[in-house]
Amino acid sequence: MRYLAIDHGQKRTGLAISDASETIVSPHAVIETTSQQELVRRIIEVIDAEKIEAVVIGLPYNMDDTEGPRAKKVRQFGSILEAQTDCPVFLHDERLSSFEAEYLSEGLDLTRKKKKKRLDAIAAAAILRSFIEQKRP
Repeated sequence: MRYLAIDHGQKRTGLAISDASETIVSPHAVIETTSQQELVRRIIEVIDAEKIEAVVIGLPYNMDDTEGPRAKKVRQFGSILEAQTDCPVFLHDERLSSFEAEYLSEGLDLTRKKKKKRLDAIAAAAILRSFIEQKRP
């Protein structure tokens, strides 16, 4: 199954995609917008172009397993996206995905500005990798 992972942010949203066999997860893109309508439109374009079958959105839990105000916004976004696509939407714990993305990007030969733009897509890949690993028997 081809998955699209979303690391939802207020200004930047990272996307990552898996191959159909769910063995390769790749950072895809970062969408920069503060408009939820524009973000949904652009994500639907990716879903259609990449033949995505399901969506995984990182859900921001606090370290004490509670949900903060961002989690509510992510849940609302997931509901909107699911209503506008044929894809099921899964929410997945994204704790520490940003730290993992930072660690994974250490070896990249990028300027700080380019690295910052790429980190959200790398974080989305970390979320997707975790989701796929967790669902395997």
